[in-house]
Amino acid sequence: MNSLISMSPLYERVRRVMPEAEWLSHEEDVEAILDLKRRRNAVILAHNYQTPEIFHGVADIVGDSLALARKAIDVEADVIVMAGVHFMAETAKLLNPKKTVLIPDMAAGCSLAESITPKDVALLRRAHPGVPVITYVNTSAAVKAASDICCTSGNARKVVESLGVPKVLMIPDEYLAQNIARETDVEIIAWRGHCEVHELFDAQDVRDLREAHPGVIVLAHPECPPEVVAEADFAGSTAVMSDYVGERKPARVLLLTECSMSDNVAVDHPGVEFIRPCNLCPHMKRITLSNIRQALEENRYEVTIDPAVEQRARLAVERMLEV
Repeated sequence: MNSLISMSPLYERVRRVMPEAEWLSHEEDVEAILDLKRRRNAVILAHNYQTPEIFHGVADIVGDSLALARKAIDVEADVIVMAGVHFMAETAKLLNPKKTVLIPDMAAGCSLAESITPKDVALLRRAHPGVPVITYVNTSAAVKAASDICCTSGNARKVVESLGVPKVLMIPDEYLAQNIARETDVEIIAWRGHCEVHELFDAQDVRDLREAHPGVIVLAHPECPPEVVAEADFAGSTAVMSDYVGERKPARVLLLTECSMSDNVAVDHPGVEFIRPCNLCPHMKRITLSNIRQALEENRYEVTIDPAVEQRARLAVERMLEV
């Protein structure tokens, strides 16, 4: 056993979810990234779906889309590296237009973001004149610019009800829209976009898992199909699910969301047993310690936004943050 590794505060944090041999393979990149952050006055924002060596090893700010959007405003750094997908890097850039924002892999996309275009939004407006458009943050800056206000899974209901209207368009996640529609009297018109991770869960999965793991508490992300949410004990954003585990401390819990979320939450709750029949996001997993290091070493890949959409997209995000 390498005594230096076993004594490392960073490794001690992830010991429960990562073998020492795996940490050893990451150590060189972790040390290099920590040094590069100091030299470049850089911070790393990491989404909850990042792997533990990123989330707990090198990230400065972690959380769900809403938390990252809020905290990005107050970042005091010259460089922001987004350990997440492209729309998150665009959002960070919208809120920090004078800072350098990097994404380690330009191909880190999102099935939701790719499911709708500004032309689609224009067609929806023509079909539903006067109905405000609420756009999930899992979209491109160009789609945000074509909308009235943004939302996340954590604040979607508040945003819907804040507009004071009887009907809204909510794009692009159909399941999120349907799940929020069950919680409000506002009529919600949905788009047929889906998250390729959450749409894979079904209600029978939940029933089978309850039978296999008696007493398990099931938490579902609202991007899951409504029938899955109905079978769960609780539904909420990744931040809300994490808070639930911390506050309720269930003996056994199942998070119906992306795989790495369970690992990252488990680090802080050693007394909770996590059941892990989860799905991987191939886009999130394009971000690695290696390409985070390369991003800082080579200043790649810098995120830019078309000036023609930047102001309108920023306004949609800022309206959300005011709710």
